[in-house]
Amino acid sequence: MVDLKAKPFNLTDEDIAWVEGTIGEMTLDEKIGQLFINLGSSFEKEYLDRIVTEYHVGGVRYNPGTAAQVYEQNAYMQDKAKIPLLVATNVEAGGNGACLGGTLVGAPVAVGATGDPRFAYEMGRVAGVEGAAVGCNWSFAPVVDINYNWRNSVAATRCFGDNPDTVLSMSLEYLRGIWESGFACAAKHFPGDGVDERDQHLLTTVNSMDCETWDNTYGKVYRGLIDGGLQSIMVGHIMQPAYSRKLNPALKDEEILPASASRELLEGLLREKLGFNGVILTDASNMGGFISAMKREDLVPGAIAAGCDMFLFFSDPKEDLEFMRRGLERGIITEERLDDALHRILGLKASIGLHKKKAAGTLVPPVEGLSVVGCEEHQKIAAETANRSITLVKNTRGQIPLCPSTYPRALLIMLGGEEIFFGQALKRSGETVRKELEAAGFTVEEYESPVEISRKNGERVPTFMEMLSAKQSVRAFKEKYDAVFLFADVQGFGQQNPLRIKWGSPVGRDIPWYATEVPTVFVSLNAPFHLADVPMVKTYVNAYASTETYIHEAVQKIIGNIAIF
Repeated sequence: MVDLKAKPFNLTDEDIAWVEGTIGEMTLDEKIGQLFINLGSSFEKEYLDRIVTEYHVGGVRYNPGTAAQVYEQNAYMQDKAKIPLLVATNVEAGGNGACLGGTLVGAPVAVGATGDPRFAYEMGRVAGVEGAAVGCNWSFAPVVDINYNWRNSVAATRCFGDNPDTVLSMSLEYLRGIWESGFACAAKHFPGDGVDERDQHLLTTVNSMDCETWDNTYGKVYRGLIDGGLQSIMVGHIMQPAYSRKLNPALKDEEILPASASRELLEGLLREKLGFNGVILTDASNMGGFISAMKREDLVPGAIAAGCDMFLFFSDPKEDLEFMRRGLERGIITEERLDDALHRILGLKASIGLHKKKAAGTLVPPVEGLSVVGCEEHQKIAAETANRSITLVKNTRGQIPLCPSTYPRALLIMLGGEEIFFGQALKRSGETVRKELEAAGFTVEEYESPVEISRKNGERVPTFMEMLSAKQSVRAFKEKYDAVFLFADVQGFGQQNPLRIKWGSPVGRDIPWYATEVPTVFVSLNAPFHLADVPMVKTYVNAYASTETYIHEAVQKIIGNIAIF
């Protein structure tokens, strides 16, 4: 059973009395509701009323929007909630995860590239200030995965690197920064992503390390965070077969479950071996790695019975609530396990003072505080982070700096930037890149593939053989262009496993055949591993983000206006 006076809760007798008294007054429906974290889908008050007063949820991961929209939504829900809500936000990279217009300080991979934990602290501090301003109090961060497999699309930019010591030191600094704003944090994704090249959004993935190796890597990170006072841990839909078998030698291969439903990994490894006393929550329950493990009717109560305290997202709210209720009736979840989970959930709320803020009417700060979102001070921090993180990976021909006075006519080739991600078209970063190159002094022509040209003109798309046999003079190319810039903005996870380059057409003229003919600079605005697909380029830069700030800093470094990398 939980010790509410111990780390990470550190509650007083008065706080514990609130926890005990609140649980004692709950109906069964309210107890079941506290186990769930809802994913918002509407700003409509009728919808918000239903989530809070009918489903009685313990937490929300709200519907994203502008700062004003999110603020109003969170204020309304907290006002309606009988028990104060944990309001979660994915501020993994700064305040941009809290609302539109928030400051992206830097993806964790960029912060890791600076080599300076100060930037992790600033990322956490900005995330906390902007997140708190819109009424959030729970960060689904830091991401403490370790990038052992460059093909892994989840960990590619969302973790601090491939060194456990770096991940731990950066994560602790992130916690220090965001805790200044009264946040609780949920580190993720236990038992550790970044080994398997596949994506747990799509299927159950595997952390295939042996127990000793895991102890010295992911285990080292989680032990350090637990010792540092981490309040909650998000558990991934990731198997860890070595520890599952070690903790339960009778376990058959077909009985090994993702950590989010594994008693061995939750109770045996996380609670007993690592000594974690805080809140455990599942990762999103609609991810393929979870829902494919067994029937949902068994999974919903099964995750709580196995050791999770909170269940992330409904599939169908009424159905999932009923599944949880049946789990109690069938004895899958014992009264003791339910009571323990409720004490941890309310203990977490009390540890960040939500009960006192509820009484004082200060769960959401004054609306005037929204002025900090995206403020000039935070933008300066983002620019400094970009400046320190942008990495010159390859410059074998000394083509950096590349000055527009010497190489004025540039061909710009954009890769990605318009793909559909979670149903939404990504911002076209090519427009920003072109403006920055032109502002730097280049005359820019943007490449269009034969397929794009044909579709734009309403013409027949050329066949593969026609494109393959199309003639282009090297001499004419060199007479027209002095340099080529390739900017890759390849993003996304949850739809396919790899983050790889897709060229404009089969055997297209955008593929870097020209790298030996004219100065060619490749810049990645997201995933840092594209060099595997363009080893022929002589100059390669990682810029880590497709924001105006990162693009501006990258271009200025390329032309030599800012100290070189």
